[in-house]
Amino acid sequence: MKEWVKNWIRSKKPNKQRKYVYNAPLHIQHKLVNVHLSPELRKKYGKRNIGVRKEDQVKILRGQFKGKTGKVVAVNLKKQKVNIEGIENIRKEGTKAYYPLQPSNLMITELFLDDKKRKELLERKSKKAVTKEVKKPVKEKKE
Repeated sequence: MKEWVKNWIRSKKPNKQRKYVYNAPLHIQHKLVNVHLSPELRKKYGKRNIGVRKEDQVKILRGQFKGKTGKVVAVNLKKQKVNIEGIENIRKEGTKAYYPLQPSNLMITELFLDDKKRKELLERKSKKAVTKEVKKPVKEKKE
């Protein structure tokens, strides 16, 4: 049996969809943990979403922690979950554990830009957005 095939994503069958996600290589799994950017960041960088990473500041949009913000502590690619500072469950024995959240329920409010590759990616994309706005020709009406 094949480890992973790109064509599995085309299938309607739920078991093949789960198989696609579960067996996906790391570069595909990174795309599965993309998080929406806030409207200000979206306008600034000309990008709708970006892969979440440690140290990003996020806001929770859904669930019991809705409205809370915090810094990303960990991203679990295999389970596609994100742990956020201050969002914790108390176990029976009294210890605290991070509550894993789905990336689709989050919004990035502040980006961590110490990563050179990530910064270059955003700058490259924002330059394209600016040039598209500039290149739009304005048609004048003849009188």
